Amino acid sequence: MNRELIKAILVLPGSALIYIPGAVLWLTAGLPGGWTPAGVAGPRFWIGAALGAAGFAMAVWTVRLFATAGEGTPAPWAPPRRLVVRGPYRHVRNPMLAAVNVMLAAEALLFGSWYIALWMAVFFALNTTYFMRSEEPALEERFGESYRLYKASVPRWVPRWRPWDAP
Repeated sequence: MNRELIKAILVLPGSALIYIPGAVLWLTAGLPGGWTPAGVAGPRFWIGAALGAAGFAMAVWTVRLFATAGEGTPAPWAPPRRLVVRGPYRHVRNPMLAAVNVMLAAEALLFGSWYIALWMAVFFALNTTYFMRSEEPALEERFGESYRLYKASVPRWVPRWRPWDAP
């Protein structure tokens, strides 16, 4: 794993999934509706664990695709040099961020924290705004018509049932 990829993982998903939720839990401990960890015997634990595992697997898959097929990282400071339209990217344009949202949902369930669920909603809104205003125009500029066709054919957040085949 190269240095830029490690940096990207520590900064981006590290912030969204570890540093900020950790701060949220610390700040809300003892508050009404703060957080209550799920018991291993309860369904909330098993649903949260399944979501966490599925989100983690998707995140690993998509980061790996960025590193191999895209020859880059998920970070804006070291973006992929090639447009990635393989695997889950054939169904949805932002599977990496969807994976992070699924892992945040898992954390909210496992910790029983409405505050982490609120962070998940804020994270989603911030990323949607960022993608629409910054990342998508930059991708259009970098990849031209191939990205415009991809963007017109593959939804941003809700996956296509059938995978898209690039012409």
